Amino acid sequence: MGLLEDCEATFGSPDLYHVLGVRRQASPAEIRRGYHRASLRVHPDRAEPQDKEEATRRFQILGKAYAVLSDAEQRAVYDEQGTVDEEGEALRGERDWQEYWRLLFKKITVKDIEDFEKSYKDSEEELADIKAAYMDFEGDMDRIMESVLCVDYTDEPRIRKILEKAIDAGEVPSYKAFVKESKQKMTARKRRAEKEAEEAEKTKDELGLSGEDDLKALIQSRNKDRKKEMDDFLAQLEAKYGSNTKKGGRKPAAKKGKK
Repeated sequence: MGLLEDCEATFGSPDLYHVLGVRRQASPAEIRRGYHRASLRVHPDRAEPQDKEEATRRFQILGKAYAVLSDAEQRAVYDEQGTVDEEGEALRGERDWQEYWRLLFKKITVKDIEDFEKSYKDSEEELADIKAAYMDFEGDMDRIMESVLCVDYTDEPRIRKILEKAIDAGEVPSYKAFVKESKQKMTARKRRAEKEAEEAEKTKDELGLSGEDDLKALIQSRNKDRKKEMDDFLAQLEAKYGSNTKKGGRKPAAKKGKK
């Protein structure tokens, strides 16, 4: 089977953007982050022995999807014609996709995370990202909280105030999903964040944190009630700022349009 057929059989859709969890208008940086998030979930190193073969197959398909969408010419052909060049360099069969992944994403340290979080929160970049996520997802706080870097449910009151101020100022529209969100949905979001934070500790080594005691000290130094969705946050941070390739120095623009 070709790549698109593999995507449909494995991930339920032949759409490469859907497979990576990004919108069709996504910037190269957003595509990179989407690939990193998706690939972490199926990385063979995280799979049980009996599941490693299937995880490897899924991982390879994700790598091929990213290889197409990260190549400007290949992406243009795919967008216009809905096809991919199976014989092209991006999809050549002999590529070591795990080595390709390691070249794209270097390991990050706890200090990298802390430094970035301090500079990002309450910055103009964060403000732009919050507004862009609000517009992308039409006020759906579940998706907004998943999309914006460095936030957990304890940040939600701050995020809400930012968006309410933007609505009052006419900078963004008033979406019903935001202004009429139910308490039940808020509670469910909080519970999911707590569960994901517990699971994240189990995979800290796979996320590239240096020093087993560092992550523990970082979490304990924060408010005990603060539960971070570390898994997705680290994936986004590493994909956005952790590249050791020549492409890694430029920050992406704020997201526009719908996903």
